[in-house]
Amino acid sequence: MVVVGECALIYGCNNYYVGESEDGLRNFVGILGVVWGVVGITLLLGRGLVCLVPYVVELGGLELSWLHGVSLAGSVGVLGYAEGYRGFQLKFSPRAAARVGVVRQAPNVPRVVLAPLFCMGFFDATRKRKVVAFGLTAMVVLLILGVERLPQPWRGIVDAGVLLGLSWGLVSFWIFTVRGLLGLGERVDPELG
Repeated sequence: MVVVGECALIYGCNNYYVGESEDGLRNFVGILGVVWGVVGITLLLGRGLVCLVPYVVELGGLELSWLHGVSLAGSVGVLGYAEGYRGFQLKFSPRAAARVGVVRQAPNVPRVVLAPLFCMGFFDATRKRKVVAFGLTAMVVLLILGVERLPQPWRGIVDAGVLLGLSWGLVSFWIFTVRGLLGLGERVDPELG
């Protein structure tokens, strides 16, 4: 028998015993959960990127006034900083990567099957983390519905900033995840519930 107690110290789960063959299965399931979590988040953010590109590219064929140019620069600057740096790089990406590590070290059926949702903090998280996850999701949906109604060039202007923020977020998530799985990153609280 092998004692799996490290996860209790790091991730707050209970000690449990597994046999040698069960340890190999647990390792495989953990790796499977990591792959699904990373691929799922990548697909979610990537879909957003793919949907935004045509509206931003369309800006290149439009004649923009000075107001449009200033608005575009503002959108890219503000949303790049607020969404990309502050939202993703400082908050979402390190925490999601830490939760990817939890799936790797302490896999269970819900964490593995719903790995992208677990990594984003929708369950098995502190109350605060769940409120933030659901609240941000609702806010993003409402913003999408509002921005969809904007005419060009305004929609493309807003989407250019969002495109930068999402791109920054996706790349930062990959970097934090790789660093975390290799043990190179700073330890981040996965905010488990």
